[in-house]
Amino acid sequence: MAVAEFIPSSSFTKKTNVYSSQFSYVSAQISQKRRFSLRPLPRTHYSQICCSVTSKEVQAPTVVQTDDPKKKPECYGVFCLTYDLKAEEETKSWKKMTTVSVSGAAGMIANHLPFKLASGEVFGPDQPIALRLLGSERSILALEGVAMELEDSLYPLLREVNIGTDPYEVFQDAEWALLIGAKPRGPGMERAGLLDINGQIFAEQGKALNDVASRNVKVIVVGNPCNTNALICLKNAPNIPAKNFHALTRLDENRAKCQLALKAGVFYDKVSNVTIWGNHSTTQVPDFLNAKINGLPVKEVIKDTKWLEEEFTEKVQKRGGVLIQKWGRSSAASTAVSIVDAIRSLVTPTPEGYWFSTGVYTNGNPYGIAEDIVFSMPCRSKGDGDYELVKEVIFDDYLRSRIKKSEDELLAEKRCVAHLTGEGIAVCDLPGDTMLPGEM
Repeated sequence: MAVAEFIPSSSFTKKTNVYSSQFSYVSAQISQKRRFSLRPLPRTHYSQICCSVTSKEVQAPTVVQTDDPKKKPECYGVFCLTYDLKAEEETKSWKKMTTVSVSGAAGMIANHLPFKLASGEVFGPDQPIALRLLGSERSILALEGVAMELEDSLYPLLREVNIGTDPYEVFQDAEWALLIGAKPRGPGMERAGLLDINGQIFAEQGKALNDVASRNVKVIVVGNPCNTNALICLKNAPNIPAKNFHALTRLDENRAKCQLALKAGVFYDKVSNVTIWGNHSTTQVPDFLNAKINGLPVKEVIKDTKWLEEEFTEKVQKRGGVLIQKWGRSSAASTAVSIVDAIRSLVTPTPEGYWFSTGVYTNGNPYGIAEDIVFSMPCRSKGDGDYELVKEVIFDDYLRSRIKKSEDELLAEKRCVAHLTGEGIAVCDLPGDTMLPGEM
């Protein structure tokens, strides 16, 4: 049998702010053997919850000493449920648990992403997962709400949920870090100001990852400007391979596929090998030269070159801004889907002859793009979380000129954040005030 005890504790302060949820898989035969203790959470202070589980006998509850920073509560939530562990044989085929940390976990994207991660949709139906959700002091109650919804969803693969406001705690042993949280660009804010404000966030998170995350953690930066934020992050994490850092451009790739499919009158799955080159800004280059529809080059299917060079490119670059006009807020669900797509592309072998887009570190690239920046390029993976750059791509003068413009912008952004990458004094000489896809 199992025993659960709920122990209020006013000593569990906001400085600690890490909670966890641990679930044991329950077979249908024992689902009625629950025992739990239920009490309301006081709103004036946080609570300490502890559980003890044994398959044969009742143990005395074990109090978790939260004064020790190395320990954490075993369960999260208004109540703690534990079960007979007779269903242990059900999980013998499961893989070792993987730990995924998510920043900005109280935002709109987090209304979708954690549930996709917990469901098995991303890493597979045999991959148990521990979720660690990072927010701010102001969002701690919203984080509790996310954790409660995850509990109520009863995902068998979700073994643990932690929430907190300290990246050094939330990133502990992370094998995947999905960095979503960032400040949006406000009215009258210069792009240089946005680079500095968000750059400081990602510098700190890079340091935390460097100190406490797995040495082979895979990092996907979503918060904008994501290319340069990824560069700042990797520069502040010298003990983690630079190759492990990604800037999310998969949403741009998905948007480009959608537009090509609509123009050609085919479904999305007929469109492949669409590359997004460069920065996640309005200088990004959706590559139709190397893309294919039904296995044929796009230019053989869509013969309207003017549409491809002008309307198609602009639609992809400004799609996020148009969405804001229509709906009054930036994309959230489609961004969560694209994060899932980006992860799956790294943990699933890429079919022969295909590739995907992601923003990666340029050192050693075969395209002649300037080194030491994060630039979206075509990649393929063996499914081990790593990737290689695709070599069999072709260029024309139009594509090269567009790539050069995005390259110049990223080099200027790099100079603008030199104080955050350890490369000296910042000099902001941005070539025009280009926008992010979600800005107007």
